Amino acid sequence: MSQTAQNVAYMYEQLTEREQSIIAELIYRLLPDDVATSDDLIAIAESQTDYDRGETVSHDDINWD
Repeated sequence: MSQTAQNVAYMYEQLTEREQSIIAELIYRLLPDDVATSDDLIAIAESQTDYDRGETVSHDDINWD
């Protein structure tokens, strides 16, 4: 762990539980929400494999109703 991360962890531990909750919410809101999860990456790899094999479905073949 970097020195900065250690310092932040130490400061966080000095806060009350309510203050920690507020800080955690702030950090959560600052994180990007467009990052692929491990499940996303697995699904993308599987779909690419299907596409490479020609296993696709035409939009015309889908009942959109």
